[in-house]
Amino acid sequence: MDEAVAGIPLDLPPAMRTFRVSPTSGAVLLVAMLASPVFAQSSETESRQATVEQAQATKSTTLRPYVRSRVERVVTRAETTLLNGPTKWHPFFENSYSGGGFSPGIGYVQRVSPYSTVDVRGSYSIKQYKLAEAEFVSPRMFHRRGELSVIGGWKDATQVAFYGLGTDTSSADRTDFAFEQPFAGARLKLRPARKFLTLVGGADIARWSFKSPSGGSAPPVDTVYTPATLAGLGTRTTFIHSQASVGFDWRPAAGYARRGGFYAITGHDYTDRDSHFGFQRVDYEVRQHFPILRESWVISLRGLASTTFDKEGQQVPFYLLPSLGGGSGLRGYSSWRFRDRDSLLLQGEWRIMVNRFFDTAVFYDTGKVGARTSDLDFSGMRHDYGFGARFHTPLATILRVDIARSSEGTSLVFATSPIF
Repeated sequence: MDEAVAGIPLDLPPAMRTFRVSPTSGAVLLVAMLASPVFAQSSETESRQATVEQAQATKSTTLRPYVRSRVERVVTRAETTLLNGPTKWHPFFENSYSGGGFSPGIGYVQRVSPYSTVDVRGSYSIKQYKLAEAEFVSPRMFHRRGELSVIGGWKDATQVAFYGLGTDTSSADRTDFAFEQPFAGARLKLRPARKFLTLVGGADIARWSFKSPSGGSAPPVDTVYTPATLAGLGTRTTFIHSQASVGFDWRPAAGYARRGGFYAITGHDYTDRDSHFGFQRVDYEVRQHFPILRESWVISLRGLASTTFDKEGQQVPFYLLPSLGGGSGLRGYSSWRFRDRDSLLLQGEWRIMVNRFFDTAVFYDTGKVGARTSDLDFSGMRHDYGFGARFHTPLATILRVDIARSSEGTSLVFATSPIF
């Protein structure tokens, strides 16, 4: 046949020929082309779903409830007993006064409302320091914006150290004094916005009654000093102490933190009912935690400065002067090692998280005291350094152990509270 079909010559090469397709045949072909990948995708989806269901069925036969490790059980029990308000009896390790040594004790807590408690407790240290007190705590006042504490008790310290005034004193200059003290007070802590801004106000009354020291080898303080050379010596004084503080706190918790900071100014007023030893003191404190590597490491810094001011015609008694030394200050020196009218303390720690409940730390402390604020420069400061371990929960420190080295030897510190 030599004729053309639909205007297309039949003698064209095969590659250039076209064919007329009817509308019905085209529709069938298009549906087949579109349906093929849909069917393939549906088949793959069903196959994948079957695989997942089979894996879930296999896993369900091996699922078991989470079982806490022995360490987790011990730490949880300790946190519940020591920190979260036991229902009845609990251990108590607080000393009546710094420098008393290990002080085992016991307490009894009674709930008086869903959140408020009364805690009656006491301790007796290896140096015969004694403490007996009762405290009422209401932690959720004003829609969880306030915490009220009311406390009263009696304490007895048998050998409190006094080395003289200033940073240049020698450890060989130690003398001791002792006192008994009944006390009572109240404190209200407010967080108006429930975070950041913190306001604290309180007042207490305490009577200082001195007696002869016992149990130590150092001479009594009144054999070296006289009331004329040491303000407050040999007196019985009742102080009314009031304080007010404003601060900013964005740490997760005061008892244990790996990030955040705390900045505060606190003013104190001590009123002597006999108008002999009234004075005022201002404390400036900065704490900052810098997390590194997702809080596996933390650089923690602290600065604390205290200054005192006489009331007209009155003096600051020696036993209430700002001081450095002991487990919360210059850890390489004994408690109350340095005293004077003003003090400066700088501390730094590199904390390393070992696991959820245990940290180690390398630390450095430095500080000094002086008779004037202008004396608080960086010359003649005392230093110490050391290594520590902390056992903790996410919100509180259960046990802190520090080994500190200074120019006066090595000190071992045990505490149930954070250094800062």
